[in-house]
Amino acid sequence: MKSLPVIVIVLAVAGCATAVLASRSAAGPPAAPPPCPQRWGGEAPGGWVPGPSGVAGADGSLVPGDPVSALICAYPGDNTHPGGTRLAGSRSLTEGAVAMARDLDYLPAAGKTPLGPCTLMGGPMTNYLVRFVYDDGKVLWLGSAEEVNSCVTTTNGAVGSPSYIGPEITAAYESGTWRPVRPADPCQGRPTGRRGQNEQMVPEGAVSVLACGRPHRPDAPPVRREHDAETAEALARALNSLGTRPGDNTCHRIPGLRGRPFQLRFRYPDGPAAIVDVMPDCAPMVNNGLLQADADDTVRELTKAASPYAR
Repeated sequence: MKSLPVIVIVLAVAGCATAVLASRSAAGPPAAPPPCPQRWGGEAPGGWVPGPSGVAGADGSLVPGDPVSALICAYPGDNTHPGGTRLAGSRSLTEGAVAMARDLDYLPAAGKTPLGPCTLMGGPMTNYLVRFVYDDGKVLWLGSAEEVNSCVTTTNGAVGSPSYIGPEITAAYESGTWRPVRPADPCQGRPTGRRGQNEQMVPEGAVSVLACGRPHRPDAPPVRREHDAETAEALARALNSLGTRPGDNTCHRIPGLRGRPFQLRFRYPDGPAAIVDVMPDCAPMVNNGLLQADADDTVRELTKAASPYAR
């Protein structure tokens, strides 16, 4: 009789263990990630995903966290008929999924994505979906495109970016690796901008600023001037003091004002530069792709002094 309580306890413990094992078996491993959709469901180059992700942080950046894999789905066609194109193929990245996510996470993103005016050339276009999978089994889709006018919205379904990354996705699809193209000349190429530019004209932490202007001849290199951290800080502080509004990448010429447009590229210890376009004879005068603002006297003086055309 003395052994009865022990037997009861053992049976109870065994019953608990069986319940735990049954619970784990019912849960099972994470479900297999969804395949590439057979057709592109959007009506424009880029700007579409098959559904929201539910990944934490996706409402603030394009690719938050650290996904463990990336699959690129390609839908080639032409930009005169961007909707409903068929899946042509897919490519899993053999390396670089984490680097791709990190680079895309640096892009500026917001709930509303202004593209502004676009050229209207007809030509080839490839829409892309990138499927990122996380270690807990969650999936995030990213929709973008390579298009002849370079006028594309990249989105995860919650936020979007006007930054153009089509050529980089094409290169990753063709090679199976992510290696963003960095122009040898920092004033050349189409800049992407930097995370946080939907909230500030210039995010904190810039260590220098490069002023890039247009050359007098098409075959000449860009006009440029390099400025140190002190100048970068003064310019950023002045630009961030302006009252901003969502940008549409347009401006109106002001009669009587003169000045050649140029670009300020604020550089950081890591990640891409923050880009601010300066148009001295326009209103609004400054624009970072997501925000725009009218300049006050301080900004006019500082940008004039930093201009690549100043002598």
